Amino acid sequence: MPIPSLIHLSREVARALSASAPIVALESTVITHGLPYPENLQLAQNMEFTVREQGATPATVALLDGKVLIGLNITQLERLARGKATRKISVRDFAPAIIQKAIGGTTVAGTLAAAHAAGLRVFATGGIGGVHRQAPAGINDPIDISTDLTQLARTPLVVVCAGAKAILDLPATLEMLETLGVPVLGYQTDEFPAFYSRRSGLAVSARVETPLEIAEIAYTHWQMGFTSAVLVANPPPEEHALSPDAVDGSIQQALDEAQAQGLRGQGVTPFLLKRVSELTGGDSLRANLALLLNNARLAAQIACALSKPKQGIA
Repeated sequence: MPIPSLIHLSREVARALSASAPIVALESTVITHGLPYPENLQLAQNMEFTVREQGATPATVALLDGKVLIGLNITQLERLARGKATRKISVRDFAPAIIQKAIGGTTVAGTLAAAHAAGLRVFATGGIGGVHRQAPAGINDPIDISTDLTQLARTPLVVVCAGAKAILDLPATLEMLETLGVPVLGYQTDEFPAFYSRRSGLAVSARVETPLEIAEIAYTHWQMGFTSAVLVANPPPEEHALSPDAVDGSIQQALDEAQAQGLRGQGVTPFLLKRVSELTGGDSLRANLALLLNNARLAAQIACALSKPKQGIA
């Protein structure tokens, strides 16, 4: 499938694609909306280094001056990290951002769409979006469901995450993933991780033990003619994970504050993540940084497994 002319590959990513070498897509809202400068730039570099360390090519996805870029050099990463008027780019936002020559970080859904258009097969993120928690009884707001879920249902990539963001309704999110036909694989776990926490009490659709097993399942899923993503739920590293009790109270307080301020749409998640970090004394932020690197590492291992013809899965 030809790559759309609006998508621009870095030389490194283009070479890796032509050689059928392993590549890992990385989203960029964590750079533009997740952390302040220079911490965001350091995280972006650390994630790319982690992918390279495992033998794969990192492909950070973003918009600069209205161009959809897959693979950024250090100058472009620096511009993105320092950006003052950056947008969050989901699927609906690409065309306006391109025409208006905007700078933006791609969400999970946006990264999925761009990575698939470029022919990539593996993507690492922190936590996916999902079904937001319901407002208190008596408030008739519509249910807020992230575009990430519908994009996962129609994009054949392996997506490595630490579950859905803990600020969401996790049972409803898992139920929606089941409805959409998205396999949820627990990496060396039977439970869906709760982002900051390793356990949620919620079952995954299948447990897997190795990157090769994940690659084989993904290939078989797509060989059956299914076009959804294969979601890999990778628990955060044990030494950085938080107990649910330690974080639930902070999440609820942040949710109450967001409700009181009338926050809606794309502004909700950044507010909640920042507020939970403040309320946990930075513990949730440290867990977030650790799980991002952990996911990048596993994604690179899966990409390497998918790219090996001798395993019969390329």
